[in-house]
Amino acid sequence: MSIVSRALRPHDREHSSAHASMPRQRLGTFAALNFRNFKLFWWGQVISVTGTFMQSTAQQWLVLTLSKNPLALGITGALQFGPSLLLGPFAGGIIDRYPRRSILYVTQVTQAALAAVLWLLTFTNVVQLWHVYVLAALLGIVTAIDNPTRQAFVSEMVPQSHLLNAISLNSVQFNVARIIGPAIAGGMIALLGIPLMFLLNAISFVAVLIGLAMMRAKDLYITPRAANALHGLRAMSEGVRFIWADRDVRITFLLIAVVGTLGFNFNVLLPLLAKVTLHAGAQEFGLLSSALGAGALIGALLLARRGGKPSHAILLGTAALFGLMEALAGQTHSLILTFIFIAATGAMMSTFSASANTTVQLSAPPEMRGRVMSVYTTVFIGSTPIGNLATSSVAAALGVPISFIFTGLPCVAAAGVAGWLWRRGQVSARVRSAQVVDSTEVALSATAGTRLSSGVPPEAIPSASGIHHVPAPRESDPA
Repeated sequence: MSIVSRALRPHDREHSSAHASMPRQRLGTFAALNFRNFKLFWWGQVISVTGTFMQSTAQQWLVLTLSKNPLALGITGALQFGPSLLLGPFAGGIIDRYPRRSILYVTQVTQAALAAVLWLLTFTNVVQLWHVYVLAALLGIVTAIDNPTRQAFVSEMVPQSHLLNAISLNSVQFNVARIIGPAIAGGMIALLGIPLMFLLNAISFVAVLIGLAMMRAKDLYITPRAANALHGLRAMSEGVRFIWADRDVRITFLLIAVVGTLGFNFNVLLPLLAKVTLHAGAQEFGLLSSALGAGALIGALLLARRGGKPSHAILLGTAALFGLMEALAGQTHSLILTFIFIAATGAMMSTFSASANTTVQLSAPPEMRGRVMSVYTTVFIGSTPIGNLATSSVAAALGVPISFIFTGLPCVAAAGVAGWLWRRGQVSARVRSAQVVDSTEVALSATAGTRLSSGVPPEAIPSASGIHHVPAPRESDPA
């Protein structure tokens, strides 16, 4: 059957097993790239996200150049990720109402324009800290819509059976960019200065726009559009109600909330680790960011071969190890040991985030996926400003090593709590099942007693399993 004919079928058949435990099917590492639309999207993202990481590295170093206070990094992060917390839930209504590819055209062009403005300000040497704050906030508003749109759009480019592979490959391209971008930026900042990074990022968005334009609309797995999804409060409440009603997703969101709020604060931690703890420059900072990406790339490649729905063990184990490695990364002054711990942190980070993303997407009906993923983005990314401000405040007051402990150990604790909740749910389910069986047997026993007292023969009485007792034939019985 061709991709086209599958694309014209409704998603109901594939989605019917979404809430059930999907069978694990081992796929080729790059299986999702066999779908032309996803391949175009993937390569465009590799180029564009590389530019984004070049800008991110340059922006963080620019902030430390304009201000020596670690809190300035926290404020920049809060302004850039804060809109996802405020606008993220409302973005779901837009995503489920309008074509996701059209939304991406608008968000990608806008991000390119903002990068060009930042280049002009730095190139003319008139940039001030408040300029960075304003542009970070504007970028945050755009990404509050762009991030969940890209997450939900993945399910329109591949079938459900390849969703985990596609999400893992998205993590691969993200972390390839995380390796290449900061490494290039670190060297180029030292040689050519900061402004060029912003110009190159603006140009990199052209790759995404070309990829979107070259896609075949007939090959997209189009999801039903919700005509009333645009109402912000209703869209937000529908997504939250769906998450709260599904116990498995609800516990997954507990992990996402803690890891997203406290664990994912590398935009604050890594520049401080490079400049304050290791007394290094922009090049070493770029290499630290690349080490995080290298580890994340390895984790994503390993996960890409796995099919089906991620297990609880993967979610719990990666969340706990992520927090432990992150806490240890800030406790050494050795550049080599720091690279090792940061790389291990990256491996656990990408495996956890891709697994959590897949769990949430496979649990949501296609027509609800935009609203659910907007809540996911709000919790996972929108909570970052809280973590950025808290982490930078701890670093300013107690030092960088303590800030790494502050961000890492709560992730370990959250994994323990989530494991306990899942275990308690399994025990409760077994107890309820046993109670149902016991009550059935009691009822059948009562029925048997009544029938025996009224002369009903034993072979006419059903057992608890529903199988009638038939006595063995006696010699006097006819054959």
